[in-house]
Amino acid sequence: MNIDLPGFADPVAQAQSTFRAVLDALARPGTLHEAGAALTPPAPLAASTAAVLLTLVDHDTTLHIAPDCAEAAGWLTFHCGTAPVPDPATAAFALARTLPDLASLNTGTDEAPESSTTLVLQVAALGTGPAFTLAGPGLKTPCTFRAEGLPADFAARWAANHALFPRGVDLILCAGTTLAAIPRSITVREG
Repeated sequence: MNIDLPGFADPVAQAQSTFRAVLDALARPGTLHEAGAALTPPAPLAASTAAVLLTLVDHDTTLHIAPDCAEAAGWLTFHCGTAPVPDPATAAFALARTLPDLASLNTGTDEAPESSTTLVLQVAALGTGPAFTLAGPGLKTPCTFRAEGLPADFAARWAANHALFPRGVDLILCAGTTLAAIPRSITVREG
Protein backbone atom coordinates (compact mmCIF):
# COMPACT_ATOMS: atom_id res chain seq x y z
CA MET A 1 0.00 0.00 0.00
CA ASN A 2 2.61 2.52 -1.01
CA ILE A 3 0.73 5.80 -1.39
CA ASP A 4 4.06 7.57 -1.88
CA LEU A 5 4.18 6.43 -5.50
CA PRO A 6 2.91 9.29 -7.67
CA GLY A 7 -0.16 9.25 -9.87
CA PHE A 8 -0.29 11.18 -13.13
CA ALA A 9 2.51 13.78 -13.44
CA ASP A 10 0.22 15.87 -15.69
CA PRO A 11 -3.27 14.84 -14.53
CA VAL A 12 -5.28 16.72 -17.15
CA ALA A 13 -3.32 15.68 -20.23
CA GLN A 14 -2.73 12.10 -19.10
CA ALA A 15 -6.35 11.58 -18.05
CA GLN A 16 -7.56 13.01 -21.37
CA SER A 17 -5.21 10.70 -23.29
CA THR A 18 -6.31 7.66 -21.29
CA PHE A 19 -9.99 8.58 -21.62
CA ARG A 20 -9.55 8.80 -25.40
CA ALA A 21 -7.85 5.37 -25.41
CA VAL A 22 -10.72 3.85 -23.40
CA LEU A 23 -13.35 5.43 -25.67
CA ASP A 24 -11.53 4.20 -28.78
CA ALA A 25 -11.23 0.71 -27.27
CA LEU A 26 -14.95 0.59 -26.49
CA ALA A 27 -15.86 1.92 -29.94
CA ARG A 28 -13.57 -0.57 -31.70
CA PRO A 29 -13.73 -3.72 -29.58
CA GLY A 30 -10.63 -5.88 -29.45
CA THR A 31 -8.25 -3.19 -30.70
CA LEU A 32 -5.18 -2.45 -28.61
CA HIS A 33 -4.45 1.01 -27.21
CA GLU A 34 -1.63 2.47 -25.12
CA ALA A 35 -2.14 4.06 -21.72
CA GLY A 36 -0.12 4.78 -18.61
CA ALA A 37 3.39 4.65 -20.10
CA ALA A 38 4.62 7.32 -17.65
CA LEU A 39 3.11 5.68 -14.55
CA THR A 40 4.84 3.51 -11.96
CA PRO A 41 1.94 2.18 -9.89
CA PRO A 42 2.28 -0.13 -6.91
CA ALA A 43 2.14 -3.89 -7.33
CA PRO A 44 0.14 -5.63 -8.55
CA LEU A 45 -1.20 -2.88 -10.85
CA ALA A 46 -0.02 -2.60 -14.44
CA ALA A 47 0.49 0.93 -15.76
CA SER A 48 -2.56 0.74 -18.04
CA THR A 49 -4.75 -0.54 -15.19
CA ALA A 50 -3.66 2.35 -12.98
CA ALA A 51 -4.20 4.87 -15.78
CA VAL A 52 -7.74 3.62 -16.45
CA LEU A 53 -8.67 3.81 -12.77
CA LEU A 54 -7.06 7.24 -12.26
CA THR A 55 -9.11 8.45 -15.23
CA LEU A 56 -12.50 6.86 -14.57
CA VAL A 57 -12.76 6.65 -10.78
CA ASP A 58 -13.19 9.60 -8.42
CA HIS A 59 -14.82 10.46 -5.10
CA ASP A 60 -18.30 10.14 -6.66
CA THR A 61 -17.58 6.72 -8.16
CA THR A 62 -17.90 3.37 -6.41
CA LEU A 63 -15.04 0.91 -6.87
CA HIS A 64 -14.81 -2.71 -5.79
CA ILE A 65 -11.26 -4.05 -5.46
CA ALA A 66 -10.96 -7.84 -5.64
CA PRO A 67 -8.76 -9.50 -3.00
CA ASP A 68 -6.10 -10.23 -5.66
CA CYS A 69 -5.59 -6.46 -6.06
CA ALA A 70 -5.96 -5.45 -2.39
CA GLU A 71 -2.29 -4.40 -2.12
CA ALA A 72 -3.07 -1.37 -4.28
CA ALA A 73 -6.19 -0.29 -2.35
CA GLY A 74 -4.42 2.44 -0.37
CA TRP A 75 -2.84 3.94 -3.48
CA LEU A 76 -6.14 3.89 -5.36
CA THR A 77 -8.03 5.38 -2.43
CA PHE A 78 -5.46 8.17 -2.09
CA HIS A 79 -5.15 9.03 -5.80
CA CYS A 80 -8.76 8.46 -6.89
CA GLY A 81 -10.41 9.80 -3.74
CA THR A 82 -12.77 6.84 -3.48
CA ALA A 83 -13.37 4.38 -0.69
CA PRO A 84 -13.59 0.82 -2.05
CA VAL A 85 -16.93 -0.94 -1.57
CA PRO A 86 -16.96 -4.56 -0.35
CA ASP A 87 -19.89 -5.73 -2.51
CA PRO A 88 -19.09 -5.89 -6.25
CA ALA A 89 -22.81 -5.69 -7.08
CA THR A 90 -22.88 -2.11 -5.73
CA ALA A 91 -19.85 -0.86 -7.67
CA ALA A 92 -19.75 1.26 -10.80
CA PHE A 93 -16.27 -0.18 -11.44
CA ALA A 94 -14.65 -3.39 -10.29
CA LEU A 95 -10.95 -4.22 -10.39
CA ALA A 96 -9.65 -7.79 -10.58
CA ARG A 97 -6.80 -9.90 -11.92
CA THR A 98 -8.95 -13.03 -12.20
CA LEU A 99 -12.26 -13.00 -14.05
CA PRO A 100 -14.99 -13.01 -11.40
CA ASP A 101 -18.44 -14.48 -11.81
CA LEU A 102 -19.95 -11.78 -14.03
CA ALA A 103 -23.37 -12.42 -12.47
CA SER A 104 -21.93 -11.21 -9.13
CA LEU A 105 -21.52 -7.74 -10.64
CA ASN A 106 -24.26 -5.20 -11.26
CA THR A 107 -25.72 -5.93 -14.72
CA GLY A 108 -27.97 -2.86 -14.72
CA THR A 109 -31.68 -2.83 -15.49
CA ASP A 110 -33.65 -2.71 -18.72
CA GLU A 111 -34.56 0.90 -17.89
CA ALA A 112 -31.01 1.88 -16.89
CA PRO A 113 -28.49 -0.52 -18.47
CA GLU A 114 -25.78 2.14 -18.08
CA SER A 115 -25.92 1.61 -14.31
CA SER A 116 -24.07 -1.70 -14.68
CA THR A 117 -20.55 -2.40 -13.47
CA THR A 118 -17.58 -1.91 -15.75
CA LEU A 119 -14.97 -4.54 -14.96
CA VAL A 120 -11.32 -3.51 -15.25
CA LEU A 121 -9.55 -6.84 -15.59
CA GLN A 122 -5.77 -7.02 -15.55
CA VAL A 123 -4.49 -9.95 -17.60
CA ALA A 124 -1.01 -11.34 -18.31
CA ALA A 125 -0.79 -10.02 -21.89
CA LEU A 126 -2.82 -8.58 -24.74
CA GLY A 127 -2.09 -9.35 -28.39
CA THR A 128 -0.74 -12.83 -27.62
CA GLY A 129 -2.25 -16.00 -26.23
CA PRO A 130 -5.50 -17.80 -26.99
CA ALA A 131 -7.55 -16.35 -29.85
CA PHE A 132 -11.15 -15.21 -29.66
CA THR A 133 -13.37 -13.98 -32.47
CA LEU A 134 -15.31 -10.82 -31.69
CA ALA A 135 -18.37 -9.66 -33.63
CA GLY A 136 -20.96 -6.95 -33.17
CA PRO A 137 -21.33 -3.16 -33.08
CA GLY A 138 -18.16 -1.25 -33.86
CA LEU A 139 -16.77 -4.05 -36.02
CA LYS A 140 -17.40 -4.08 -39.79
CA THR A 141 -16.34 -7.72 -39.86
CA PRO A 142 -15.50 -10.16 -37.08
CA CYS A 143 -11.98 -9.70 -35.70
CA THR A 144 -9.50 -11.85 -33.84
CA PHE A 145 -8.55 -10.82 -30.34
CA ARG A 146 -5.80 -12.47 -28.25
CA ALA A 147 -5.30 -12.33 -24.51
CA GLU A 148 -3.28 -14.33 -22.00
CA GLY A 149 -4.84 -14.78 -18.60
CA LEU A 150 -8.51 -15.30 -19.43
CA PRO A 151 -10.11 -18.52 -18.14
CA ALA A 152 -10.56 -21.45 -20.52
CA ASP A 153 -14.34 -20.98 -20.38
CA PHE A 154 -14.22 -17.23 -21.08
CA ALA A 155 -16.29 -17.45 -24.30
CA ALA A 156 -19.09 -19.34 -22.53
CA ARG A 157 -19.04 -16.97 -19.56
CA TRP A 158 -19.14 -13.98 -21.89
CA ALA A 159 -22.05 -15.50 -23.84
CA ALA A 160 -24.13 -15.55 -20.64
CA ASN A 161 -23.28 -11.87 -20.07
CA HIS A 162 -24.05 -10.95 -23.70
CA ALA A 163 -27.43 -12.73 -23.49
CA LEU A 164 -28.52 -10.09 -20.95
CA PHE A 165 -28.14 -7.26 -23.49
CA PRO A 166 -28.97 -4.35 -23.18
CA ARG A 167 -28.00 -5.19 -19.60
CA GLY A 168 -24.64 -6.74 -18.79
CA VAL A 169 -21.10 -5.95 -17.77
CA ASP A 170 -18.61 -4.09 -19.98
CA LEU A 171 -15.01 -5.27 -19.85
CA ILE A 172 -11.80 -3.24 -20.04
CA LEU A 173 -8.74 -5.49 -20.24
CA CYS A 174 -5.31 -4.16 -19.23
CA ALA A 175 -1.78 -5.55 -19.47
CA GLY A 176 1.46 -3.58 -19.20
CA THR A 177 0.81 -0.28 -20.98
CA THR A 178 -1.87 -1.74 -23.25
CA LEU A 179 -5.64 -1.84 -22.95
CA ALA A 180 -8.56 -3.23 -24.95
CA ALA A 181 -12.29 -3.42 -24.36
CA ILE A 182 -15.17 -5.78 -24.93
CA PRO A 183 -18.55 -4.10 -24.50
CA ARG A 184 -21.57 -6.20 -23.51
CA SER A 185 -22.97 -5.82 -27.07
CA ILE A 186 -20.12 -7.93 -28.51
CA THR A 187 -20.28 -11.66 -29.07
CA VAL A 188 -17.15 -13.71 -28.32
CA ARG A 189 -16.33 -17.19 -29.55
CA GLU A 190 -13.17 -19.24 -29.27
CA GLY A 191 -10.75 -19.25 -32.17
